[in-house]
Amino acid sequence: MNTAEQNKRLTLAFFAAMQRGDAEAIANTYADTGRVVTMGNTLISGSRGKEEIRQFAGGVLEAFPAGLEFTILNMTAEEDRVAVEAASDGLHVSGQPYRNHYHFLLTWQDGQLLEMKEYMDTELVTDVLCGGARP
Repeated sequence: MNTAEQNKRLTLAFFAAMQRGDAEAIANTYADTGRVVTMGNTLISGSRGKEEIRQFAGGVLEAFPAGLEFTILNMTAEEDRVAVEAASDGLHVSGQPYRNHYHFLLTWQDGQLLEMKEYMDTELVTDVLCGGARP
């Protein structure tokens, strides 16, 4: 199996952990120097290292007691990068439905996630996840 195919498999396993709400598995996917970069200008935007990911992932996923379902619409892999177009569907603790659309760019090295860039509808993030609050 070539590197791109292996990275696609790792990406599918990573999304399965997100679907399960397994914050520990999510954090353990990242290299020690790994980071997630959430784009936009929201209260959850920014760059987080592995330990912050461990804490942050659990909090975000707890906001969806019945889970947050991810559907991968398209995936393309080349060298160490995997691009994913995805959609989510879940019910936020506020009672509001949360259906967002994403583009993720994941960079892998030796089976570990070095960086995940997350692009999504930031207005929906502000309205539902952040309760309308802005930075």
